[in-house]
Amino acid sequence: MMLVLATTTPGEAEIFASLQGEGASIGRPSVFVRLSRCNLACVWCDTAYTWRFAGDNRPHRDGIAFERQANQVMMEPAKVAARIAAFGVPRVVITGGEPLLQAPALAQMIAALPREMHIEVETNGTVAPSPTIDAMIDQYNVSPKLAHSGNPAPLALIPERMTAWAADPRALFKFVIASADDLAEVRALALTYAIVPERLFVMPEGTDSATLRMRSRWLSEAAMQAGWRFSDRLHIHLYGDTRGT
Repeated sequence: MMLVLATTTPGEAEIFASLQGEGASIGRPSVFVRLSRCNLACVWCDTAYTWRFAGDNRPHRDGIAFERQANQVMMEPAKVAARIAAFGVPRVVITGGEPLLQAPALAQMIAALPREMHIEVETNGTVAPSPTIDAMIDQYNVSPKLAHSGNPAPLALIPERMTAWAADPRALFKFVIASADDLAEVRALALTYAIVPERLFVMPEGTDSATLRMRSRWLSEAAMQAGWRFSDRLHIHLYGDTRGT
């Protein structure tokens, strides 16, 4: 069984150490593993190289079709685990793409990691974790996609999955916000699924510091008023919109 990973350059898997840039673990040293493939297609996705390959005409604002062979690499789970452990950092963030699409191989990778590692999974919230992998996860960073993502609600906001995540104390919700209009949708979801403010983050959409700062001004105030938590995108300010950061 193999894991399908994204790449930093052709043939080089996107496994790297950095500071977590978003959500509850922001600023924490982490090892990141970026997997390839996604079941959704956000028009503003900043990792479209994980899913928008030549022949995939799902919409994206950049309109770029990536060459699959240069942007995907297959590795044995145990070899990925060895690469992670070699960094000597006690936290791993598994991201994508949508990591839970590869749950069987992912479970093998996690099982091969040092037992003391803190395991975070970043997910769009549409895929149920298998019982095997669920028992291994310390934290889920769940990012349900709002209407402005371009994904139809029946695909992106599955009621049974939203209900399950809301009931799981390990799940922290992170909503990407592009305009003030998005806030009403967050309020409605928080009410429908009883998402407590302590577990609800709002984060500005953007891939450059100027856009993030502009949106943060009004979004931080909205978070204050609603009692939600605010998340910046630290890695964009530090490194820009680049792979392997």
